[in-house]
Amino acid sequence: MAEPTQHFFESQRVRIAYWDWGNSDAPPMVLVHGGKDHARAWDGIAEALSDTYHVVALDLRGHGDSEWTIGGTYGLPDNALDVVKLIDLVGAPARVLGHSYGGSVSLIAAGTFPEHFASLAVIEGTHSLNPSEPQEMGPRWLRQWGDRVRSYESSTPRVYPDLAAAEERVRDANPKLPLDLSPHLTRWAARPVEGGYVWKYDWWVNGRTSMEIRKDELERFWAAVECPTLHLFARQSNSRQRPDAGKYFRDARTAWIEDAGHWAHHEQPEAVLAALRPFFAAHPAE
Repeated sequence: MAEPTQHFFESQRVRIAYWDWGNSDAPPMVLVHGGKDHARAWDGIAEALSDTYHVVALDLRGHGDSEWTIGGTYGLPDNALDVVKLIDLVGAPARVLGHSYGGSVSLIAAGTFPEHFASLAVIEGTHSLNPSEPQEMGPRWLRQWGDRVRSYESSTPRVYPDLAAAEERVRDANPKLPLDLSPHLTRWAARPVEGGYVWKYDWWVNGRTSMEIRKDELERFWAAVECPTLHLFARQSNSRQRPDAGKYFRDARTAWIEDAGHWAHHEQPEAVLAALRPFFAAHPAE
């Protein structure tokens, strides 16, 4: 597998890392990873698609090698602007592929900046981490958010004595993960500290932002997406997805990945690629 090259750009005064698999004369494709993950989790998919596209993948703010924000601003809108900035760098409109939280971010970005998207595929990205019940902005919402983020001030990350212990935690979190993939994911997800290793992501990404887009507001952004959209769902996923999400989009289709959980692109990469290739090929940028 060819190694991608790492680059950086600034978005909202935050230094964002991204990886580039080359083929810069090809149409651009941007990959957006999920929460608590990193850009190098896309290596297999990126390598497979780099023969046709100029593939780049960013580390979301607070993840991987991207900068942590002062105060912990990690909301959907903030991440969406980072994705749009990367598309500006590689060329708009771009094909975009997002997983989980990265899919949610991409959907917000596509609804807000539709001219930046030629087509969009989302793997398990229609859920929300926000409360299930609708809440308007007010004292209750702000207090709930405030109590959560204030608790992070006294939290400390778990230190794993070595990479083997960290890798075991990765496998525990996803028992269906191919054994030969877990060392690679762990290598890029962890960083050395005194006494061992910790995960690279900032714990404050869990706090999001006091002005986060709430679950009942997502559909307004979905309805504003203009590009063709592919929703990929996994049959064995335990995340709270919205299989009916396609009805809110102007041009959407839905496909299911069999014998896979939430990380379908790791568990069934060939099936995921079989769905992605014809979709992206059928919708070139205008």
